[in-house]
Amino acid sequence: MRNPVIAVIGGGREERPEFLEAAEAVGRGLAARGAVLICGGLKGVMEAACRGAAGAGGTTVGILPGDSPESANAHVTVPIVTGMGIGRNVIIARTADALVAVGGEYGTLSEIALALQMKKFVVGIGSWNISGIRTVPNADEALTAVFEYLGL
Repeated sequence: MRNPVIAVIGGGREERPEFLEAAEAVGRGLAARGAVLICGGLKGVMEAACRGAAGAGGTTVGILPGDSPESANAHVTVPIVTGMGIGRNVIIARTADALVAVGGEYGTLSEIALALQMKKFVVGIGSWNISGIRTVPNADEALTAVFEYLGL
């Protein structure tokens, strides 16, 4: 059986410490359970999640909007350049077995909408309050929800 691939999505300009700490804790928890983290590969929530996963020995995949692997944050272990801009959100949503949204703006909302259309499980920490998202207060509950959903 392959390792689960879990997306952590959220704002690339996120600076709120509580969201960055939650994203880092989610990344760390995913790595501890053997999951591969996939994200947009840039700063903010994505970097915090990758930092947590990489620090725990996990694999991080960054689906980058541009043409340069150097645009990835320092904690991405597998940078994938797409040249697709926000179109990369389709790849992230399609590839993930489940998604954890931490905060986020319209780009995050688009990933959530795509994931829900694809019948993916989406957990939100301080994210969009829309039908289909399971809202949880913290990283531990997000991880529990994701792994219970996956039956792991």
